[in-house]
Amino acid sequence: MSHNRRKFLSLTALSAGALTFSNSLFAKNGQQGAYDLPKSISDLQPMKEGIVPISVEERKQRIQKAQSLMEREKIDAIFLEGTTSCYYFTGMRWGQSERTFGVVIPSKGPIAYVCPKFEEDRARELLLPVFGDEVRCWEEHESPYAVIFGIVKDRGVRYRKIGMEERVRFFIADGVKKIATGFEVVDATPITAGCRMIKTPAELALMQKASDVTIEAYKAAFPTIRDGMSQTEFSNNISAAFRKLGYSGGASVQIGKYSALPHGSITPQTIHEGDVVMVDGGTSCEGYASDITRTFVVGKATQRQTDVWNLEKKAQDAAFNAIKIGAPCEQVDAAARAVIENGGFSKNYKLPGLPHRTGHGIGLEGHEWTNFVKGNKTPIAVGMCFSDEPTISIPGEFGIRLEDCLYIGEDGPHFFSKQSISIDQPFG
Repeated sequence: MSHNRRKFLSLTALSAGALTFSNSLFAKNGQQGAYDLPKSISDLQPMKEGIVPISVEERKQRIQKAQSLMEREKIDAIFLEGTTSCYYFTGMRWGQSERTFGVVIPSKGPIAYVCPKFEEDRARELLLPVFGDEVRCWEEHESPYAVIFGIVKDRGVRYRKIGMEERVRFFIADGVKKIATGFEVVDATPITAGCRMIKTPAELALMQKASDVTIEAYKAAFPTIRDGMSQTEFSNNISAAFRKLGYSGGASVQIGKYSALPHGSITPQTIHEGDVVMVDGGTSCEGYASDITRTFVVGKATQRQTDVWNLEKKAQDAAFNAIKIGAPCEQVDAAARAVIENGGFSKNYKLPGLPHRTGHGIGLEGHEWTNFVKGNKTPIAVGMCFSDEPTISIPGEFGIRLEDCLYIGEDGPHFFSKQSISIDQPFG
């Protein structure tokens, strides 16, 4: 179809699930882009009701759990910079700069913050006193590493081990190591991931909201597709839908042969009838992420496109059905991979085939511990959350990915979002 074609087309009948073209209702004056928000987006209403933030009491329980895990791992204290794990435990975000800021969580006793002296007033504004109001400061000519070590010693030393959260930068970990003579600086991931991997009902509720919002944004944006639309315009429509719903969110859009690249291409792309379109994105609610991918064909799919899509759906189902409490995470990846390989595609990440793990952990970050991947013996446990997203990539032709996230309940896995039904019905 010509790049200059001015006939506006849209995806309609989404309530019935069919992805077919019809004349768009959204054009104005016959000019591409010369219209207000499409009606399907402008009609959206905010989805902010019923959101319950993580309580102070729950954050206290997280710190207590971390301290229990430190006892098990024989670690005296852990240090976190002001990144996601700091937010998880304290409800405060700070970020990272060349000046050391963070929090020490000891195995016993109250937590304490490490802060540049000239930032103390700002830090105290952000602190919740229930998480400890001790802020130890360092002047520009002083060592923040000595401050960290001092807190550890003051809380009591038994194991002579200090844990560093995985996002702590090397210069800080190394600075503490050099000053903490006789101590071992170790990986704090067993503590931080040990807490964050297991979600509570309050966390699951926020992730459910983020997932619900993402599906509604997609449902509103998908009917705006028209022949000749750029990927950027379609992506902007998705972002606009999130904003109308009251959230900051978005999605990448990959078209045709570029959908075979799992994380896309920087090449500008235009949508035409017969193209495979892959949409991968999400939002967050109180910091908790969603991550959903839908792949469909604009207009009528070919038999080849349909067959590969159906195989991908079968692989996603196989991964879900392989999830058993107590089973190793790698079992899920093996199940999805077997379906794709038995369907005639390559083995061992080679293309055409499945080039990446089947799923990742999700929570406060879109990707966090732990993963559905070969070699991961971590037992699946109640409260864990994952994506289920095997991909079939066919270089130079197209790619199909279906991604829905799930949580592990007492009775097994549950999806946050309803799976796609078919190549022309992206919404369950």
